[in-house]
Amino acid sequence: MNEIILNIYLIINNGLVEEFRVVSYELEGGDDRKIEFLKTQAKEDYPKAIIFDAPYDEKEQFMSYKKFHKLEKRGMHFQLFEDIFHKFGVAENPLVCVTPVVDGEIYSK
Repeated sequence: MNEIILNIYLIINNGLVEEFRVVSYELEGGDDRKIEFLKTQAKEDYPKAIIFDAPYDEKEQFMSYKKFHKLEKRGMHFQLFEDIFHKFGVAENPLVCVTPVVDGEIYSK
C-alpha cells in the first residue's frame, strides 16, 4: 500500500530554526526502503522544497536549534510539524526524514 512520506528540512541560520522546507512522495514498501530513498533524495530535493514558517515565540523570535534538539530528544519535535502533516494529509505516525541545513550547508549522507 502506498504511503505519503516526507523529506523535511530544518533551515538553521546563526543557531536559529528560521523555516522548514518539505518535499513529499507517495511510495510503497518497507520503512527501511522508504527512509533510504528519502536520504538519497535529500540534496536533490532541497531546491524544489515547499517553504513553511518555523515556530516563533510571543516576541516573534525564532526557536534556537538547542531548544529544537531538546524537543527532538523527547520525541516532541513532531508537534512543530503539524501544519506540514495537515497540508500533505499524512497518516497519524508519518514516516519522515529530517535534514538540517545549517548556514546553507545540507547535512545529509
